[in-house]
Amino acid sequence: MGHLEVRTGSRQELVNITAQVQAEVERLGLTDGFCLVYVPHTTAGVTINEGADPTVKSDIIMALDRIVSDSWPYRHGEGNSPAHVKSSLMGPSVLIPVEGGRLTLGTWQAVFFCEFDGPRRRRVRVSPGIS
Repeated sequence: MGHLEVRTGSRQELVNITAQVQAEVERLGLTDGFCLVYVPHTTAGVTINEGADPTVKSDIIMALDRIVSDSWPYRHGEGNSPAHVKSSLMGPSVLIPVEGGRLTLGTWQAVFFCEFDGPRRRRVRVSPGIS
């Protein structure tokens, strides 16, 4: 299993980690099968979406902000309840096919670490899935 470190600079942001995940696939020697990308945090997630247009990231954050309000009467006392809800909506993991040592993402797809309670230093686990 491999690990990545992601440093975020904002309370909310999507960070393209595709190149780092690909480097871990190569380091792990995974040639064919699946790569599991897992975020072990309750206020962060991971997703696959368009990586070519940077406005997609801000659109996703805008939509999540409209779906999950900061002003609701949350019971969780830390003040980061919206981050917990958003991370649950995005999910903690993605499973990516690997062929010939390469992630088989679509033409416009990228892997994004989703920060909802930053800025922080986070870890992402990368491991071979079932082949």
